[in-house]
Amino acid sequence: MVRVDINCDMGESFGNWEMGRDEEVMSYITSANVAGGYHAGDPHVMDRTVALAREHDVGIGIHPGLPDKMGFGRRKMDLTPEEMTDYVVYQLGALDAFARANGATIQHVKPHGAMYSMLSESPDHARAVMEGILEVDPEIVYLATDTNIYEVAREFDSLRAVFEGYVDLTYRADRSLIVERKKESLDPELVADRFVSIALDGEVEAADGKIIDVPAESICIHGDTPNSVEILEAIHERIAAHDIELAPLSEIV
Repeated sequence: MVRVDINCDMGESFGNWEMGRDEEVMSYITSANVAGGYHAGDPHVMDRTVALAREHDVGIGIHPGLPDKMGFGRRKMDLTPEEMTDYVVYQLGALDAFARANGATIQHVKPHGAMYSMLSESPDHARAVMEGILEVDPEIVYLATDTNIYEVAREFDSLRAVFEGYVDLTYRADRSLIVERKKESLDPELVADRFVSIALDGEVEAADGKIIDVPAESICIHGDTPNSVEILEAIHERIAAHDIELAPLSEIV
């Protein structure tokens, strides 16, 4: 039996602006990456999203981003490792307070957008952020978005890390991701095929047709894809037909 986590970026609405289908998606996933208020989200959305996750017994994680709501956290900033760490710890602390208020705990950390890219490119920034996370909670899980970050995480004996794969984005042959600026509906069966391939074989087909290794124990589905619910329904049909069991990150590490 293969165990795998399905994680989803959530809580990215704020004010009168809505993003994603959080209430519909939550029942299909095992871990929720909740925006911390910098790239998206606000205190009210954070509280509601935590409560929704707890209602569905979904693991709760902070999805910290750069302070750039206008650019949805996708524009890089000139930050020292210490400044980056402070941004992550600040957002982790805020979500932890809402989790405690709802009788829950924080399971994991998964950086968003340009923050993740900067950590991938700079081991010094990545190490500083991981050290900061461990100082807050040594039991927390780091959801590593690529091999560069995962290798840094493995330098820490005390840091629990899980490698993440994507099925609603297309990989290049070098295992970088093709991120479209505008979300479009995807073929649910194609995405479900990728899910099964990664879950069972640790590999997926890249854009050029090459089969690449993606040894992921957690697979991300983006809740802001227009037909995300239909995609998740197709994935759950495949899970039922194969030797796959869903489990939150805390049970996989």
